[in-house]
Amino acid sequence: MSTVGEQLVAALKARGVEVVFGIPGVHTVELYRGLARSGIRHVTPRHEQGAGFMADGYARASGKPGVAFVITGPGLTNALTPMAQARADSVPMLVLSGVNASGTLGQGMGHLHELPDQHGLARSVALVSEHVARPQDLNSALDRVFASFTTGRPGPTHIQVPLDVAGAEGVAPSAPVAAPTPKVSDEEIAEAARKLTAAKRVVILAGGGASKAAPDVQDLAERLDAPVVQTVNARGILYSHDLSVPASPSLQAVRDLIEAADIVLALGTELGPTDYDMYATGTMALMPELIRVDLCAAQLARHAAALALHGAVGPFVRSLLAVLPDAAKSAGGAMRAAAARAAAWEEIGAEYRGQVEIVNAMRDALPGALMVGDSAQPIYAANLYYDHDRAGGWFNAATGYGALGYAIPAAIGAAIAKPGTRVICIVGDGGAQFSLPEIMAAVDEKLPITFVVWNNHGYREIAMAMQDVDVPVVGCDPTPPDFALTAASFGIPHQAVGPDPAEIAQALRKAPADGPSMIEIAAPVFVPAKD
Repeated sequence: MSTVGEQLVAALKARGVEVVFGIPGVHTVELYRGLARSGIRHVTPRHEQGAGFMADGYARASGKPGVAFVITGPGLTNALTPMAQARADSVPMLVLSGVNASGTLGQGMGHLHELPDQHGLARSVALVSEHVARPQDLNSALDRVFASFTTGRPGPTHIQVPLDVAGAEGVAPSAPVAAPTPKVSDEEIAEAARKLTAAKRVVILAGGGASKAAPDVQDLAERLDAPVVQTVNARGILYSHDLSVPASPSLQAVRDLIEAADIVLALGTELGPTDYDMYATGTMALMPELIRVDLCAAQLARHAAALALHGAVGPFVRSLLAVLPDAAKSAGGAMRAAAARAAAWEEIGAEYRGQVEIVNAMRDALPGALMVGDSAQPIYAANLYYDHDRAGGWFNAATGYGALGYAIPAAIGAAIAKPGTRVICIVGDGGAQFSLPEIMAAVDEKLPITFVVWNNHGYREIAMAMQDVDVPVVGCDPTPPDFALTAASFGIPHQAVGPDPAEIAQALRKAPADGPSMIEIAAPVFVPAKD
């Protein structure tokens, strides 16, 4: 009979897990016992936070849960930041950790890696956290964790296995139990169709929950002649389409478009402030009549809606298309979208327009690439206005939880999820220093990632925010490393360029397609104004 650790690995395989990200330790040795012969690929990050962010990037790019193995204590606490980012952005993630032997838990005896209440700590962030107290608890714990990925908004989950349980003899495994995904009823679909057919100016708000249903959302937009406003995690679902509004709903131009609608159809978006009130005004666009579709019942209850529909976006849109009139209505949608785009482009200002042109040049240099970002200035700019050329191909940590250090490991996870696809990682010199060693995992795995470092020698966005409210600028100028020498130490090519879109595009085209490389952009350095 196999051990609990071996059965855990086999159960992951049975549930479709193909990759795990982890750093082995004495408290997870038993979880690794069956890994070598399982066929599951193991990727070794340089820090458990990197493991979590890799799992996040893998999940976003693949649509499957990202899985991380971490040790007891510091391994779990290091993974909490990625778990919080995944929770904010509804990313399916499973963190598997060891924990000290059952009889020692909560005793405060000073055992290695001991926490007062590791399970309680994980529960504070995870959607579901399971403690496998006995071998017979494993299968039901896995069923509950995997059910959470389909029965509501996905997010981070956690299972911990005590040292004495992980090596114990397991019980006979059971077949995975598939949990049903909530489905909007036929009556609700008919009511939504009636309202949308009668409306004269529909606007669609598309969030990350709509990104996997891009073709269907495009068909729906055309049938309703409705502009589609895309949040950050939905960019690319209507690339270069007349009805696309790839601009932040925090912009006044986009708010005006939304408020002029007689019905707003919100698909898979939490209507959160980092998308809808980025400037922290305490307000968001007024929506006279809102139809909302979301996997999370609790999320639906947080905003008043004329029609709150509990279900997945893709099946809902396909069912709605089946009952809408075949002929597309004429509601001036393309003109409304074009006006909003033009006004939004003007609103973001000359400096941000210049940075968006740089991101546009990157996209056009490597069509179909995934772009993964950190809280760097070009990311802030493009989150306000940018149209990506593939659905689900633009994501970053500058919204939601907003964790620095995200981009480099998340890009690695994304590249592993999409073999052969070019990945562009956009990171500032400050954010890069949070997770720079993770580049060696890209070297180990021979991943086609170009790490683009926006080097303005500090935290310019924060320095500007401090200066804007008359706070002396302190702590915003950490000295960056010599990135050319850093790249050389990693054994990867390095190119230095200026902030010119054509020069950056040329450097990207020259970057190798069979392994990692680095492009360093010498960006303008912020000099605080003197009194």
